[in-house]
Amino acid sequence: MKKTLLSLFALAAMSATALAADVKPALVYGTGGKFDKSFNEAAYGGAEKFKAETGIDYRDFEPTSDTQGEQAIRNFASKGFNPVVAVSFAWTSAIEKVAAEFPDTQFVIVDSVVDKPNVRSVVYKEEEGSYLVGLLAGMASTTGKVGFVGGMDIPLIRKFECGYEQGARAAKADIEVLQNMIGTTGAAWNDPVRGGELAKNQIDQGADVIYAAAGASGLGVLQTAADNKKFSIGVDSNQNHLQPGSVLTSMVKRVDLAVYNAYSDSKNDKFTPGLLALGVKEDGVGYALDDNNAKLITDDMKAAVEKAKADIIAGTVKVHDYMSDNSCPK
Repeated sequence: MKKTLLSLFALAAMSATALAADVKPALVYGTGGKFDKSFNEAAYGGAEKFKAETGIDYRDFEPTSDTQGEQAIRNFASKGFNPVVAVSFAWTSAIEKVAAEFPDTQFVIVDSVVDKPNVRSVVYKEEEGSYLVGLLAGMASTTGKVGFVGGMDIPLIRKFECGYEQGARAAKADIEVLQNMIGTTGAAWNDPVRGGELAKNQIDQGADVIYAAAGASGLGVLQTAADNKKFSIGVDSNQNHLQPGSVLTSMVKRVDLAVYNAYSDSKNDKFTPGLLALGVKEDGVGYALDDNNAKLITDDMKAAVEKAKADIIAGTVKVHDYMSDNSCPK
């Protein structure tokens, strides 16, 4: 009997090892770099959480060009990595091609939609989270002017800006929203100097709260706002700690969940393809409140933003999605 039990335990251990070996996670970042303190770093956090909980390691790659991104995705798939997660709309065509070449591999793309039977597409309702931080910006502003600095000038980033603008106007109907984009290529995600220059220009025009949705470029916005004793708003990751007392809040986008869930679902044989759209209701986006900004968010501000959050979930507040018609209501 004892031998039988030991044999069963041994078989169970071997089965568990075999199952774990079948999962070889891979991660391809956007071109802003792994440690951008924002979008890519959120993805890294999700992968690290999975590794810490399961003991299963993963491979990752930081492309510096669109060509490198596609090469990395194909390279991982060809070497048996599964699932392969690609974070950034920039990898849309690459995932379309490579997923067709490797139909037995599970792929995940974040911030875009690829309609393939082996691809999970994870998109976010950034307009909802941006509305919440825009409301806080409008309430915190004393000049009646707030700013927005985006990274690459694409509809996705216009979506952030439009939600922010709607939130700010919900706080102050006549508020002025200044806006600039850093560039039109992937380099726009990694130019903090330019981000700082645009933030300073907006400050000189009277903006006293500036929201950065620009990857690593946003670090220059946060630094410039702090240097000029103005407020900034972080994005994707909770960036409140980067300039404590100056970052009013951060629009948190749970890219970490997209990565963590993909790996966990694959490990547990629960991976499903198709579209996932995550908003306030799904805890996919929100605003950050912690010790670094607790003194900046008054009771009235917190009550207002929590009410707005509840109203969005209930459907009584509908935030316009710029990408639905490429326009923002005024």
